Amino acid sequence: MSAAALLGQEIFKDIRLSGSGRVSCATCHDPDLGHASPFDTPVALGGVNLDLPGLRLPPAIRYLRYNGAFSLAADGSARGGFFWDGRVNSLSEQAGGPLLNDHEMANASVNDVVQKIVTAPYAAKFKEVFGEDIFSNAAVAFDRVRQALARYQQEDIDFASFSSKFDAVNAGRAAFTAQELRGLAWFSRADKGNCAACHPSTRPDNAPAALFTDFSYDSLGVPRNNAIVRNTDAAFFDMGLCGPVRTNLSARTELCGAFKVPSLRNVALRKRFFHNGQFDNLRQAVRFYVTRDTQAQLWFPQDPLGNVDVYNDLPSLLRGNVNVTEAPYNRTRGQTAALNDSEIDDLVAFLGTLTDGFFAP
Repeated sequence: MSAAALLGQEIFKDIRLSGSGRVSCATCHDPDLGHASPFDTPVALGGVNLDLPGLRLPPAIRYLRYNGAFSLAADGSARGGFFWDGRVNSLSEQAGGPLLNDHEMANASVNDVVQKIVTAPYAAKFKEVFGEDIFSNAAVAFDRVRQALARYQQEDIDFASFSSKFDAVNAGRAAFTAQELRGLAWFSRADKGNCAACHPSTRPDNAPAALFTDFSYDSLGVPRNNAIVRNTDAAFFDMGLCGPVRTNLSARTELCGAFKVPSLRNVALRKRFFHNGQFDNLRQAVRFYVTRDTQAQLWFPQDPLGNVDVYNDLPSLLRGNVNVTEAPYNRTRGQTAALNDSEIDDLVAFLGTLTDGFFAP
């Protein structure tokens, strides 16, 4: 790695760079879990006293070097950007956000972060890389902090090793089991799991192998997670692209409820799933996908009249945004789900082949 990337590695692991003195970037993006959240809870606790809950599950950050800036196509579809709502356009911008977020690393200001760098063990290295007078301008120094973190994520092979069993099979170095091979079929078939529609298993033009995301957005109607403190307010809704964290698309109501499609690489390592961490195991998440509407009573509460309150994490007037046209969501109550229990097990087995570290790259 370059000197800037090595510096970013130190910054990434430095708990001093938080208001509490106990949280680093690595705290919420655990390398042993594919740089995903290590918490059993749906959101992390941050702030100066580590008592402020977040709004969303800390996202996994591997393979993001192949992501691009946020854009809206002529047909209104969104793609790219960073965070669950794509509100920033680069790894560098993303890196700076948690440092100043009151519910995350909770530094008081840009200058506060920079003063901690000044007294860090790697302060001399910082000056070697970015210039002897770098600390004379806090805004510029903070920008270099962000750049170093971005370079680390761009250059460290651990962030994009393409070293899973799936990659080994594609290279002719391993073979799927019969169950994994069936799972790949259900993953790919448009009339079954149809996962490949948003999580393509083919190599894109800008990467050496499949990324298992097209960096698009979808409204999945995930059940409301009542364990999130903000959700105790019945009038509050986290609507992704149209707010409340992102504010410049608030008038685009057709985007409400849409969140970023994450990469499925290392998905079997994750402790929580979806933007609100509603589910805590992979099989449960897959089962939700295929039975969301055929057996809605499994996932959503009943209203006072005894009706199933589907898509209850969106205001009623915006529930029409939920994807009900693509398989496996295009089925209705009482119909057969796109995958049966055995096929769900097959698909989960295949997803397990996407975990990095099967071979040394």
